[in-house]
Amino acid sequence: MGQTANKVIKNTGYLYAKLGITMFISLLITRLILNSLGASDYGIFNIIGGVIAMLGFLNAAMATATQRYMNYCEGNGEKEMQKIIFNTGIVLHFAIAFIASIALLVIGYIFFNGVLNIPQDRVMAAKIVYGSLILSTFFTITSVPYDAAVNAHENMKYYAIVGLIESLLKLGVAIIVVFTSADKLIVYGILMAFIPFITRTILRIYCHRHYEECTVSLREYFKKSTAKEMASFAGWNFLITTAHMICFYGKGIILNHFFGPLLNAAHGITNDLNGKFLTFSTHMQKAINPVIAKSEGAGNRKKMLEASMIGNKWLFFVFAIVIIPAFIESKLLLQLWLKNPPAWTLIFVRIQLLQTLISLTTATFHTSILAEGNIALYSKIASSLNITAIAAIWIAFSLDTSPISLYVISFIINGVIFSITQIYFVKRNCGLSIVAFLKKVAFPCFIVFAIPFFITTIVHMNMEERLSRLLVATAVSTFTFVFSLLIFGLTKKERGILSTLVKKKLA
Repeated sequence: MGQTANKVIKNTGYLYAKLGITMFISLLITRLILNSLGASDYGIFNIIGGVIAMLGFLNAAMATATQRYMNYCEGNGEKEMQKIIFNTGIVLHFAIAFIASIALLVIGYIFFNGVLNIPQDRVMAAKIVYGSLILSTFFTITSVPYDAAVNAHENMKYYAIVGLIESLLKLGVAIIVVFTSADKLIVYGILMAFIPFITRTILRIYCHRHYEECTVSLREYFKKSTAKEMASFAGWNFLITTAHMICFYGKGIILNHFFGPLLNAAHGITNDLNGKFLTFSTHMQKAINPVIAKSEGAGNRKKMLEASMIGNKWLFFVFAIVIIPAFIESKLLLQLWLKNPPAWTLIFVRIQLLQTLISLTTATFHTSILAEGNIALYSKIASSLNITAIAAIWIAFSLDTSPISLYVISFIINGVIFSITQIYFVKRNCGLSIVAFLKKVAFPCFIVFAIPFFITTIVHMNMEERLSRLLVATAVSTFTFVFSLLIFGLTKKERGILSTLVKKKLA
């Protein structure tokens, strides 16, 4: 497991290096574009982009299926089967891209004829941008099998490099928009849509040159039986993804219906802040997922479960070290960031962060269940939980309960109950030992979280509310977290791996 851990840590390092640079560039781009386009045109672009993103869940479901099969075959070393999966994925994704493009054209016709509230003199520019994004979406969807190949080979260095190239291209677009004398919205929309053509072309060329399985020969490698199996797997995963999307967007709609746009602002800020913190864990999970799927593909169930439990623990640790001071000092942080945050934002943020923290203790179990392959019942129950959450929130608000009900219900159903469901299915399908989970994941996570949280809270209560308290609280939290992690969070073997990695870096 030491070599695997080394690879995961290295891959995560590549992704974090990219994250640090791209987040800075992203903040700069947003400022440049907002100032150049103005609030109205910037809003139009985001509305149109949101319409395109609505169909992203369909592609995500199929992408997960392709990556699962590619990772599985990489694990058991079946090169010929990888070629079959790749070519079958090419055909399936062309079909998805065609259906998605037709759907987007129909949706565009409806939206531009009475649904979208766009100034009349900007409609033509909006339609040009919309058409450009449809072409970009088509090309992106058809490139998913290549993404799956890179993921199967755990080549996170590639993702880091191309991610930086993509950010620099976006920065270049922003600079062009600042200085262009043409219609800035049209220029921005077309150039932004063109970026995926560049990055995905690089992806295709790279895969054809470096990976043997990336050989396009449909007559030889396309198999109808494999296509049916992949489509069936994708269908069940599609059910989970669709229910999750309904739950995610539905919460905002229900909140708006009962309480109006002010609560939507608080809800949006909460999702944005949680998403930013969660990015640190999702980058690590991207590096862990291939290890889990390939271990299952190689028939090494023990290694798969071990990688999954270690993954859950580390996802929790990476998120916790960031959110402990953020949770305790969330009121001051919101004031520094927004000056006057909307009502309810503080309590929304705190409950959501706790829900995410609990969810991360079982996050990679989803990958384990998909890797094992028997996902029909899991998909039905996971989907039902999402729909149940929406129904419960609607009933609660109908009974004149507080807006906090949305987050309390989500915490219970989407956080606690869903995590228990994942533990049950990993035990049922993969033979997980509950005692091992409690010993290796739950207990270390609780201790490593509780100690710095308790000590940082004492500091918080004994200092005045000012920037210096935020800095002291962050320093105390970080120091005590690292101390707790080394003493209670890591096994002797994990400390040895960490020590070896540090010595290598310092040598």
